[in-house]
Amino acid sequence: MTDRSSPNCARCVKGDCHPPIKAGETPSMDKLPAFCPMKNVPEVIEKAVAEYARPEVKEFARQASKQEFECYEHLPDGLRPKNPRILELIQFAEKCGYKKLGLAFCVGLLNEARTLTEILENHGFEVVSVCCKVGAVAKESIGIKPEEKIAGADRWESMCNPIAQAEILNSEKVDLAIMLGLCIGHDTLFISYCRRPMTVIAVKDRVTGHNPLATLYTSSTYYARLLGKAKKKPPPPF
Repeated sequence: MTDRSSPNCARCVKGDCHPPIKAGETPSMDKLPAFCPMKNVPEVIEKAVAEYARPEVKEFARQASKQEFECYEHLPDGLRPKNPRILELIQFAEKCGYKKLGLAFCVGLLNEARTLTEILENHGFEVVSVCCKVGAVAKESIGIKPEEKIAGADRWESMCNPIAQAEILNSEKVDLAIMLGLCIGHDTLFISYCRRPMTVIAVKDRVTGHNPLATLYTSSTYYARLLGKAKKKPPPPF
């Protein structure tokens, strides 16, 4: 048994880790929520912060923070975002001096992969791309039953092969791996086996046009059922 609460920052309403104070002032640690990791696992945070003393980590983190800053413009009416993620990808890769980029994508997003490759090449990058069906390995090899195949029981269906995608990009020694639209679970395997710096340009969501946050934004209306609460008044029919 332990009297320490597990971290639960998602339920925090105070924001003690980013207080509205002036530069040079010290954030208060006096009234942290019981679930705050700054209160319960300070040794873990201290160990993590020590990693930024490594020159290569510090420089990477510095460039990432600069990229975050440059995504806004200061206008008379306040801050305004200005860079879409694909432009951020280009700018950050340039900041880091990356030349060779690896793209691991789902065949369902082949057109998007082609467009992204063209954009990146037009900005001077070399792009290595690997689709999820690489290897042409039958789904039966991982225990999928005929009736569990999307195309139908009597059709050949290649399994998604994220481990091969990762290992190919590893072997190519890409400067940065980019994940585009891999399925849930397949993306986990890719991340687990990828040994190159990596980022995500988009995740798979077949219903929302690969924008899973749309479901969260409509969780009080169209997708209220996902909260598992009592049935609510249905949203308007438009």
